[in-house]
Amino acid sequence: MHIPVLQKEVIKYLDPKPNENFIDCTVGEAGHSLAILENNVPKGKVLGIDWDKNQISKLKQTERLILISDNFSNLKEIVKKEKFNSVSGILLDLGMSSGHLEESGRGFSFLKKEPLDMRYDLENPLTAEKILNYWSESEIERILKEYGEEKFSRQIAREIVEQRKFRPIKNTVQIIEILKKVIPFKYQHQRIHFATRTFQALRIAVNSELNNLKQVLPQAVEILSPGGRLVVISFHSLEDRIVKNFLKERSETEELKILTKKPIGPGQKEIKINPRSRSAKLRAAIKS
Repeated sequence: MHIPVLQKEVIKYLDPKPNENFIDCTVGEAGHSLAILENNVPKGKVLGIDWDKNQISKLKQTERLILISDNFSNLKEIVKKEKFNSVSGILLDLGMSSGHLEESGRGFSFLKKEPLDMRYDLENPLTAEKILNYWSESEIERILKEYGEEKFSRQIAREIVEQRKFRPIKNTVQIIEILKKVIPFKYQHQRIHFATRTFQALRIAVNSELNNLKQVLPQAVEILSPGGRLVVISFHSLEDRIVKNFLKERSETEELKILTKKPIGPGQKEIKINPRSRSAKLRAAIKS
């Protein structure tokens, strides 16, 4: 079952009131959206966006929950097309849903043997398999270092290029074998699984995640009504840095007022129930 991360905190900072409209840019399995809909009755609406058509197809569109399959980097276009006006709050939960990890079969999880796809949108021509088999050693090293902050990016990239000479790299198990070979043993038994950074880097590269985030933030501020709130949940330092710097810049121009001096994380109780929430950081701001 999908457990929405920091749900109480999301509702606290979005502060939905009766009849207000909200946008959930990453609707996923609609956990946050349903909580908003409980608070903006009777006529408030939520525009729920997800890049993954499969996620949208599992949800039920209603008069108050409008569902759109698209990349949130097209936010202004989506809002214009749907004539979705007077927006009191926008949420971005940048984490993967349980469905992507457990059911999609697209190689998001390193705990199962799956093809190296990693696309949210199956119409995207780029897959993790293409990166691993066709990109240059220097490009692979760059994404591992930049997007995964991987200490052993050079050694991993070199081994990937070496291994693909003998057979194409097609599944998650092959990547784990490569990582085991080049990452020193003591680094294979730490709190964070040694494959996390590589899988994160590949997923970010396939889906242009950081560029999409940079594109959506200014659009979100533009769309919000005065007094409207922006809430962003990030799951790694690269995303959090982008959000932090953006909010700081916009607060300096007095376009936004930051509501969270420090990012809000989950409590021990939530981490125990949902271990995947441990790296979540929530930042919020209000439009002047």
